[in-house]
Amino acid sequence: MKSFVLSLIALCFVIQISAQDEPTTETEAQKMPELVLVFTKTKGWRHKSIEKGVQTLRELGRQTGFIALQTESGEDFTPQNLNNYKLVVFLNTTLDVLDNAQQKAFEGYIKKGGSFLGIHSACDTEYDWPWYGELVGGYFDSHPNDPNVREATIAVIDKSHPSTEHLNDSWVRSDEWYNYKNLNREVTVLLNLDESSYEGGTNGSNHPIAWYHEYDGGRAFYTGGGHTKEAYDEPMFRQHLLGAVEWCLKRK
Repeated sequence: MKSFVLSLIALCFVIQISAQDEPTTETEAQKMPELVLVFTKTKGWRHKSIEKGVQTLRELGRQTGFIALQTESGEDFTPQNLNNYKLVVFLNTTLDVLDNAQQKAFEGYIKKGGSFLGIHSACDTEYDWPWYGELVGGYFDSHPNDPNVREATIAVIDKSHPSTEHLNDSWVRSDEWYNYKNLNREVTVLLNLDESSYEGGTNGSNHPIAWYHEYDGGRAFYTGGGHTKEAYDEPMFRQHLLGAVEWCLKRK
């Protein structure tokens, strides 16, 4: 993975240099695509939507100037390798996916100003790592069953963020709606589930489903959507993800 990343960086540099006669200026260098690591390792339930989610992030990257690289290996979590990335996405990860050394490397990455984006079951990950629980902002507790995917209404409570500025006051969509525990009170909530609009909610009136915060030197964003393959075809959800990525990349 390390050699692939370094080769890709070199390729981007060669392409840019070949397209111009003069040496690269600082402004031009900033136009080089930013690298995003998409981590999809699972030790528990594996979502069938993972590959569709990766494809969506790659498509969004081609449209807006970042490159999404997928990994299933915790071995890519070293200080040297993580330094190549502006953002690390945990896309539907589950349970214990990093060992102690890899956890320490990721903590160091965030402390140096790195960014984290958790999608759906990123909160069903690393229950024995309290630092991660604070970073992601909460842990999975339960979800409705039979069916587990159902329509619900989301209250958009903050439209000042790039991930929500395109939404109306209410957003009706279908997904697997998680109930949460150990919610971090320091996050800024963007979207809140209306439990009266579906059956199976247990958080009550305070049921956040997307939030963000500055944490331990870096940035962190979480969204509860993204269980189904169909979610990644929804224009509103794709724009929600793109806004989250752009905030994590510090473009907005």
